[in-house]
Amino acid sequence: MLMSRMMATRSKPMLVWLWRMSAVGVPDGMTRYVWSPGVKSRSPRTWTPAVVTMASRHAASGFAGCLKGAVSLICAGNVSRLFREIWGRRSSRGITDQERHTARPRTPSQEGGPFTCGRRDPGSHCPRSSRRRAMNILLVSMPDSFEHMPTVGIRMPNGALSSLAGNVDPHHRVAVADLVLVQREVRATLERLVRDQQPDLVGLSIMTFQRKTALRIVELLRALRPDVRVAVGGYDPSLAPEAYTDGPAPVDFIVRGEGELTFRELVRALERGSGLDGVAGLSYRMGGAFHHNPDRSVHGLADGEIRPPNRDARVLQGYEFLGRQVDVVETSRGCTFDCSFCSIIEMRGRNFHTFTFDRVLADIRDARDHGARAIFLVDDNITLNVRRFEALCQAIIDAGLDDIDYLVQAMTSAIAAHGATLAPLMRRAGFRYVFLGIENILDDDLRFLRARAKNALRGSGQSAGNATTAAIEHLHRHGMYVVGGLIVGNPDDTPASIEANLEFARRWVDYPYIQHPTPYPRTPMTREFRERGLVINENLEEYDGTTAVVRTEHVAAEEIEFLRWRAERWMKVRHMRAVVKASPRFVLRNWRTMLAHTFRGGSFLKALLGLEDERAVFARYRAIRKREREYV
Repeated sequence: MLMSRMMATRSKPMLVWLWRMSAVGVPDGMTRYVWSPGVKSRSPRTWTPAVVTMASRHAASGFAGCLKGAVSLICAGNVSRLFREIWGRRSSRGITDQERHTARPRTPSQEGGPFTCGRRDPGSHCPRSSRRRAMNILLVSMPDSFEHMPTVGIRMPNGALSSLAGNVDPHHRVAVADLVLVQREVRATLERLVRDQQPDLVGLSIMTFQRKTALRIVELLRALRPDVRVAVGGYDPSLAPEAYTDGPAPVDFIVRGEGELTFRELVRALERGSGLDGVAGLSYRMGGAFHHNPDRSVHGLADGEIRPPNRDARVLQGYEFLGRQVDVVETSRGCTFDCSFCSIIEMRGRNFHTFTFDRVLADIRDARDHGARAIFLVDDNITLNVRRFEALCQAIIDAGLDDIDYLVQAMTSAIAAHGATLAPLMRRAGFRYVFLGIENILDDDLRFLRARAKNALRGSGQSAGNATTAAIEHLHRHGMYVVGGLIVGNPDDTPASIEANLEFARRWVDYPYIQHPTPYPRTPMTREFRERGLVINENLEEYDGTTAVVRTEHVAAEEIEFLRWRAERWMKVRHMRAVVKASPRFVLRNWRTMLAHTFRGGSFLKALLGLEDERAVFARYRAIRKREREYV
């Protein structure tokens, strides 16, 4: 019955063709191409030369032979298609861009994917894996979010994952899932993704405060799909790889530092079944131990080797910034300053590299084409080269991409020194929110933070004080909002020095982003805090910047956090006026939720009327925050 259906649908054109072959022999090039029934174009590599030769020999014996030849070709065609399904192979021709970039569920015939040698060491050679095989790859970011980025108003995509997706070879099926979009449904979402995507390889992007969640997700992945390979990357695995090599949920691979090229080479090595010892920047498990390859050099970015991100790979929706669909774009990487709190320079060194404007503008245009109406330029320090930033603003205007609201991180000294020309150009280009790395307004604290140079107001080449107020005035004069980044709770802080920074924020910044110093792996700040015995909390899930995990010589950690919490609530309420102007419909829909989030543990109305016990509300807030960190 199966054969009759196959013959009915495919035999007639083959019989005609084979009848002709009986007279003329195998046409030139027939060992490479064959006509598909009902299709005028030719499909590459459908049948092998041996099969075609066998069919032609049948055809040479007359019409009866033609029937035998047709059957052989039909069977061979179906067998070859079956093997292509099993191995996940796809021709590079005739596939649309959407097919290349969209992750698909796998069929049962694809189970096992390229890993057909059983549960081997990830770094070992598989002798049967020499052919080009499509892999199912799932890339996941953690659901843990910062207190200053409540998901009711801010849900940013993880740009690193989209970049990884764009830098694996296009015949692989890649799916990107930002779990911040499903914070209360993490387990169910992962179960569905594993069931639908049937991943051969899962990559996790992890920051330090997300480590606990990440390890639980690894355990869940192992339970759902025991043979899956797990790779981790990001700041925490790069700077603390030992946290991922042992324990209840060990991983298979650690991608250290910049991930695009390392991950691409890892996938190629797995696809080929070759060894991993030549993949720079990779750590991998083999023979019961982890092997750490040499570091990969930081990439210069300008040569195009790092490809643009693949936004089509995203399988979850809902990225938003105050009611507008948001995306992220990077124009440069790195910073040349040496702030004591910063993990960037510990992971990639002190350097600054830029993408070409053609690449940047194409990336912005792609984000807009995918629906973005707000874009966060996530450069580490875009104002290191002010002339380039000015030229970029002009390029955005000239390209007609100034109909987007842009957010950016900037350095106070650069804005203060060049704001007269830079600020109006930024506003014309569409910049609306500027995160200023103020860090602190007191010299002693700036000295500890190693942030005096980047916050110095300069005149005639000399330092002439703090640049912060001058920078803010330039930005306010041209209608931009300032997100003020401050760090309070440094080793020698007193209640008075903390209050001085909080009062500055009340007066000058539009939206507060006040954090506490946090001992992230390998930073100079961490070494000093530990040497002075000031670290009082080792629960890494609380290393989110707004939980005080270190004390000062004069103030307890809980008191530092209370002072910040009490002041910030009212700063955020004040900023709602600006949000109303920019996004009135968003505020109309969400003002109750926004107030409820800001005043968790208490009541906005009671706080406004002075009817609440602030200490009791703060204790309830901390308990709520602790419960919120349980995602899996």
